[in-house]
Amino acid sequence: MTSTAVAAQALVPFHDLRDLHALDGVQEELDAAVLRVTRSGRYLLGAELAAFEEEFARYCENAHCVGLGSGLDALELTLRALGIGAGDEVVVPGHTFIATWLAVSATGARPVPVEPEPDSFLIDPERLEAAITPRTKAVMPVHTYGHPVDLDAIDAVTAPRGIPVVEDAAQAHGARYRGRRIGSRHAAAFSFYPGKNLGALGDGGAVVTADRGLAERIRLLRNYGSREKYRHEARGTNSRLDEIQAAALRVKLPRLDAWNARRDAVAARYSQGLAGLPGITVPAVRSWAAPVWHQYVLRTPHRDRLRRALAGAGVESLVHYPVAVHRSDAYAGTVAGELPHSERLAAEVLSLPMGPQLTAKDVETVITAVRDATESSHD
Repeated sequence: MTSTAVAAQALVPFHDLRDLHALDGVQEELDAAVLRVTRSGRYLLGAELAAFEEEFARYCENAHCVGLGSGLDALELTLRALGIGAGDEVVVPGHTFIATWLAVSATGARPVPVEPEPDSFLIDPERLEAAITPRTKAVMPVHTYGHPVDLDAIDAVTAPRGIPVVEDAAQAHGARYRGRRIGSRHAAAFSFYPGKNLGALGDGGAVVTADRGLAERIRLLRNYGSREKYRHEARGTNSRLDEIQAAALRVKLPRLDAWNARRDAVAARYSQGLAGLPGITVPAVRSWAAPVWHQYVLRTPHRDRLRRALAGAGVESLVHYPVAVHRSDAYAGTVAGELPHSERLAAEVLSLPMGPQLTAKDVETVITAVRDATESSHD
């Protein structure tokens, strides 16, 4: 059965933006924000973007925010602004969405993957040092599924070598590491793809940084390498968060913490309701982390069978991600050696419905469907 067919009959869809926008008068405010922009006559690099950049920087407990066309652009332009290019290497996780690797490749540099921790989905700091070479110009950890990486452990390897850390925070809007917001450090790249915890009405992204010079270089690169029209100081690109997206994000940002708290409650109930099931591993949470549950991801060696059973019960699920990046056609043959844990995760991960729009009944329906499918398979 195709995912489209499952979604059409799902009692519990994986993530329905219409249900999200029906919360708290959001749809009406979005409509008003879009109308405000269309009537303003200013659609790029205007007041909405300036206001959102200030608000999101403040939310992330940082000084500067640069709005961009996508999360991928946010990663790439940060690397370019750091001077990374052909012949350089950037350390990345083996288990991540391909955008992390694509951003590195777009600069001409080479992604060097590191396996996840044995009991999590996150890059393993203990394996990091072995991946560092004289060509390493950055490390790009990913706060996968909304759970923060152990940044102090990464800093212990990178700081003595003067290697910058560029956080891929595409799934971690509002998460905290040891009490501090993700995005409060040197440089973090966010995506505002509609399905994110903080999602726009189309593509969008941003870089949040404490470094004024880095922010200025990214602003230069996002606008054709130009500060002044027709004067081009660098070979830039066109990557600007437009006014409609900025206005929509301003509607949602004040609600983000409450929405994340609802995600946390859903995740807690899932973990409680699914604990101890044979063949099911629920996600771990580190004591120093406050994740925001962009996805709630189980591990099971019977992933495909469980997914079919959930579909039959009207519960839509997805796989993030079914092919390890180094096994994709785009990167086949580019990685020396094996990444067995990354490949095992690709075969075992299953994402359950998640979001603040889920009702208590939805959550119990999902738990019952997983329990029924798991217990029947072990009878």
